[in-house]
Amino acid sequence: MSEQTMTGRTVLVTGASDGIGAEAAKVLAGKGATVLVTGRSADKLRPVAEAVGTEPLVADFSRLDDVRRLAAKVAERVPTLDVLLNNAGGTFSPSKKTHDGHEPNFQVNHLAPFLLTNLLHPQLKAAGSSLVVNTSSIGNLMGKIVLDDLDYEHRRAIEFPAYGTGKLMNIVFTRGIAQRWADDGIVSVAVHPGPVGSSFGRDSWIVGLLYRSPLKRFATISVPDGAAPLVALVERGPDPAIDGHYFSRFTDNGRENKQARDPKIIDGLWERSAALVGLA
Repeated sequence: MSEQTMTGRTVLVTGASDGIGAEAAKVLAGKGATVLVTGRSADKLRPVAEAVGTEPLVADFSRLDDVRRLAAKVAERVPTLDVLLNNAGGTFSPSKKTHDGHEPNFQVNHLAPFLLTNLLHPQLKAAGSSLVVNTSSIGNLMGKIVLDDLDYEHRRAIEFPAYGTGKLMNIVFTRGIAQRWADDGIVSVAVHPGPVGSSFGRDSWIVGLLYRSPLKRFATISVPDGAAPLVALVERGPDPAIDGHYFSRFTDNGRENKQARDPKIIDGLWERSAALVGLA
């Protein structure tokens, strides 16, 4: 039996239908946490919710109204939130716009978690001391944030760079939280979990080909190994010493795009994202 290191703490895990999100939710519940889980697949999410002793909260991050409904449901269930684990994401074909008309890598990887986190700010603040963990990727190195064209209206979106840009935005958003919400007792951290052999690329033909090939066992680590850095950060809790930091698995100060520390990018992304989701 795992040590009950998380007793009395409430955690919301997004992207919990399968992969490292489902694994992290189960491990944290085993450590005594009250765990809420959300994902877009009701069929996949149901057994995960049962395993952690909660009702599934189905939400599709390609629909911002789903995100708003999700935040309302979480607020109904819990007055305080100790940890928000923003893990939902993936790589998507840019040609398939979201329900809201956005480039999918931008919306699912950044805009939706940005909206959810902001809507849950009252619950995070009410905890007195809370933590936001954003699952990023080493793919951030191939990203490029263009503040005047976040939605690729004036340039061509290419899948992997668009995914990398979304993951770069996760780090930039982490820094934005650190700058804006530190006085509320909210600590934020981003983490690259490693090249996990899960279904994260299920919407990408290219990634799917790799993940279905014999190369998968050479290119990836196991789901439990991928979830371990997330669990470690959640267990560490809202430590001000790591506020705004980016981890590569268990190592602080992971390799990151130079834009990740640009004050104009950090402020500009927050302001433009808030306007796009109606928070400005």
